Amino acid sequence: MNPARNPAANPTVDYLRISLIDRCNFQCQYCMPEGAELEYLRKQDVLTDEELLTLLREVFIPCGFTRFRLTGGEPLLRPQVVNLVGQIAALPETRDLAMTTNGFLLANLAQDLYDAGLRRINISLDSLEPETFDRVIGNRGRTRWQQVWSGIQAAHRVGFDPLKLNVVVIPGVNDHEILDLAALSIDRSWHVRFIEFMPIGNGDLFGDKGWIDSETLRQQIRQKWGLMESRVRGNGPADVFQIPGAKGTLGFISQMSECFCDRCNRMRLSADGWLRPCLLNETGQIDLKTELRSGTPTGELRDRVQTLLNLKPLINYKQRESGTSGVYTRTMSQIGG
Repeated sequence: MNPARNPAANPTVDYLRISLIDRCNFQCQYCMPEGAELEYLRKQDVLTDEELLTLLREVFIPCGFTRFRLTGGEPLLRPQVVNLVGQIAALPETRDLAMTTNGFLLANLAQDLYDAGLRRINISLDSLEPETFDRVIGNRGRTRWQQVWSGIQAAHRVGFDPLKLNVVVIPGVNDHEILDLAALSIDRSWHVRFIEFMPIGNGDLFGDKGWIDSETLRQQIRQKWGLMESRVRGNGPADVFQIPGAKGTLGFISQMSECFCDRCNRMRLSADGWLRPCLLNETGQIDLKTELRSGTPTGELRDRVQTLLNLKPLINYKQRESGTSGVYTRTMSQIGG
């Protein structure tokens, strides 16, 4: 059997994406389309810090999870987020702790987050043009580009490494900036990641323009500078390349054109405590918050998580066979990234 299609060929699942909050101070078109009617979680419906730490210590870490990424919504909106980062980083079993943020609040928090133990950070930067940036994030007031750029500079200054910039490529909106964005990796040890737009809860957003495949982007960059495969590898699904002589790298996340379900090494924990094995497949999902608050022993929860882990290779295989294209009713902000 082709290893790429062999359910047993999946990597070890040791990476948990943790949504700290479902709220965001941006309304990006690809994540939370304008006009979308979203019901935010009540404060009491969100996992508390202690509940999250209990699940990490007594459920996830014993099941083999050692790498964690904090997401949202916008994770920096979480009250006392620096303290929580410090507590997760201090767990003896934590091998890697990262965060994905829109960067708007980062300028004032970068040093504190670094001091708390965070070392890797991904920042969304979908445009270098303030007007285009504001269009993407749904901003109708004062431009927010400069504040985000200041956050990126602060993260670079305090020493986050790698510092990754996430770019969702939107046809007719920011696709004319591919070369300018790629150039950020030449003189800086920054890692620019181009992400294919996914029609999750927003399939009609760009009409028939659809999405642009990663190979088309790579070809543009090859024609300008050349492109070679990079020795740098990350924890995620990006295919990593490098402009010859560049200090940084270029990653391509190709969930639409080059399905990577067979390489998936992660699960997702939503802000309200639902554990899901896949971004697009909720088979076997577990409501850990309700179970924990109802007094279910953590040992029993651990057994249920382990059962779901055992099932994940088959979920990955079936998801790859069915493909990831389609239109989905939930928005990316509701899924947790």
